[in-house]
Amino acid sequence: MDAQQGGPMLDGLDFAGRLDAIEQRLDVRAANPLPGGLTQADQDTGERWEAAQVWAHMAEFIGYWHEQFDTVIGQFAGEPVPFGRTKRDAGRIAAIEVGRQEPIEALVTRTRQALAAYRRRLAELSAPEWNAVGEHQTLGAMDMERMVERFVVGHLEEHLDQLDGLIGAPEGA
Repeated sequence: MDAQQGGPMLDGLDFAGRLDAIEQRLDVRAANPLPGGLTQADQDTGERWEAAQVWAHMAEFIGYWHEQFDTVIGQFAGEPVPFGRTKRDAGRIAAIEVGRQEPIEALVTRTRQALAAYRRRLAELSAPEWNAVGEHQTLGAMDMERMVERFVVGHLEEHLDQLDGLIGAPEGA
């Protein structure tokens, strides 16, 4: 139920602690050498990535979703606003491929900068902005809290888990 129909107003406050933990995990991963091996296969695409690909994706997707969320908020007038992409998006795939060639320090810096900007933006959102609704082509209608969870906070946690899973993995595993 949306706010205009008397539903609960969302405020996104539950993300602050998780983002703190994500930043700490990013710092730990960035302070250590890149692990070898490949991640477990993605359930949807079968993709398996090296650590540099994971960092390249994190460095790219935070800013991408930040822009998408701002578009949804800016255009929301009571009807869901189309937004997003899928894992098979050519721009996403190209950004990961190009990014994996960058020095890891540059990817870490971009990830941290994008996350800091994103956190500032989340802190500025009003309760009505948290209730903006987007329409993803495969996941359907989503309010901002669900979008932030699925595409940024939970997504970062998943990729940090991938990096953690690579520690101690044999080369090429």
